Amino acid sequence: MIEKTKLVNKIKRLMRKAGVPRWLHHFGPKKYEFWQHAVAHIIKQECRLGYRRITRLLRWLGFKCPCPSALCTNFHKIPLPLWQRILAATVNSKSYLVALDGTGMSRSLPSPYYYKRIDKPYPVEIPLKLSIAVDTRTKRILSLRLRAKKAHDIKDAKYLIKRLPIRPKKIVADKGYDAKWLHKYCLGLGIKTCIPMRNYGQTRCRNTLRKRLAKKIKQKTYGRREMVESTFKAIKCKFGASVSSVKISAQRAEIYCRTIAHNILSYFIRLFERSPSILKKFK
Repeated sequence: MIEKTKLVNKIKRLMRKAGVPRWLHHFGPKKYEFWQHAVAHIIKQECRLGYRRITRLLRWLGFKCPCPSALCTNFHKIPLPLWQRILAATVNSKSYLVALDGTGMSRSLPSPYYYKRIDKPYPVEIPLKLSIAVDTRTKRILSLRLRAKKAHDIKDAKYLIKRLPIRPKKIVADKGYDAKWLHKYCLGLGIKTCIPMRNYGQTRCRNTLRKRLAKKIKQKTYGRREMVESTFKAIKCKFGASVSSVKISAQRAEIYCRTIAHNILSYFIRLFERSPSILKKFK
């Protein structure tokens, strides 16, 4: 009973640190608080369960959990800024080097038999574009953006940098992020860029800002970019490469729940890997 009370207090403290409201709505009965909804959604993504199974599991463990219909109905109604606050609250350490990159996510499709019955080709490609910013030291996801259509990686660069909870000293990315406006934007914020220069193959690149910054790139620093690739692999191996929600608002909430669970578990894994002398401070 004492351990359960400690866990509940930790979750409440995280919600208080994120500055989220106590209730999901101003009207109606105040039966379940927002943290109870958030915990159910995050554990649902971590354990890859359905709404009925996660409700049954949490109630068996003694937690007060909303019914499956309430979880399903309110999932896409939770505002995006609330998920962004909770994600920012899971990042406690300072970030020195941040890596940017994007990947594709798929949506769950019906069976091939259904497509055969409606005379449509299988599979139908309905991709999603996910861009993230990762701390290369802790592999925690600092910010993300999910698009419903295909887009170039550089379109989400400014969005990711503006929503970083802590301003880093350096940003590393591949050649897809090589643009003059992005270098100027980062330098205006006091952030150094480590982005290789693209060769367009038609015109010579004079002594421009892109060329001067490309000459200062250290291979050791650029090699840290692989941390964002390993983060993508960890997320897809753990949660799958597709999302199960239909609406884009629910898909964004689903991705945020996965990244929040990833950050929380990465913190505990790093904590268990420390020496016993350091662990005594957390007792």
